Amino acid sequence: MDAIVSAGGVPVPEEPLYPYTLGRPKAMVDVAGRPMIQWVLDALSDSKTVENVVVVGLTEKSGLKCRKKLYYVSNQGKMLENLRAGARKALEINRKAEHALLVSSDIPTISAEMVDWVVNTASRTNEDIYYNVIQREVMEKRFPGSKRTWTRLKDMEVCGGDMNVGRLSLIVGDDNDTWEKITDARKSPFKQASLIGFNTIVPLFFRQLTLEKAVQNIMARFDITGRALICPYAEVGMDVDKPHQLEMLRADLKKRLKKAEKAAKPAGKAKARAAAKSSPRGKKPLKKPVRSSPKGKKTARR
Repeated sequence: MDAIVSAGGVPVPEEPLYPYTLGRPKAMVDVAGRPMIQWVLDALSDSKTVENVVVVGLTEKSGLKCRKKLYYVSNQGKMLENLRAGARKALEINRKAEHALLVSSDIPTISAEMVDWVVNTASRTNEDIYYNVIQREVMEKRFPGSKRTWTRLKDMEVCGGDMNVGRLSLIVGDDNDTWEKITDARKSPFKQASLIGFNTIVPLFFRQLTLEKAVQNIMARFDITGRALICPYAEVGMDVDKPHQLEMLRADLKKRLKKAEKAAKPAGKAKARAAAKSSPRGKKPLKKPVRSSPKGKKTARR
């Protein structure tokens, strides 16, 4: 499956992250010595299920690296248009492709294992949309104090994930108005529910709406099929919207780098010892034979 990475967001002066970006793309903000999006590309590079990667919103000049084949699509201005431009590029790469992995550039703590879990779980059936939700207890255990926006359902409290799977033909469809409203309201569960309908917003308000019923209402409203995936990985929903979240993930990834460095040092020493033992040069040199000098003194041969 190919991945579409959305990286077109540029914070404006009234937004919380503007002091960190100053007119530059949020995807390129430094996180533990790398652009934030580079962490995402590293996870996709190590994934067993991702073939090609399309980055929407940046250019080759960004200097990003990816071990999978990397394509760039220019910024289209709006989130939905960026997503559709990425989908068109994915279809250009492979006209037989049915689905794509939709990844936000601001979830830098994801790993290849998490990427593969999402792709493999979605691949078990053939729905239009697969949307990840993370339960509150999972998120708060991994990232206490993250201050996510919670949707309070009857059976659980969840936040949305930022790595999902969508059918490409649906993404490039013609229903611009409805999908634009949904994406514009993505940070407010009640705004989304009001767009879906009365039978969703009222039960949601009184906490009588289950996750299963919410999915049924959404799918019926848009005449599509889909599933909500209860994701076991908090990292999939831990995006960066505010300064405290950015600093939290900077600290988290610095710890990851230190841990990797510590693990690499003993391994490096062990390899050096093994190489020394197996190499002739690693053996102790033989003592030089001793000969007697004409005057009877012992002299080492040169």
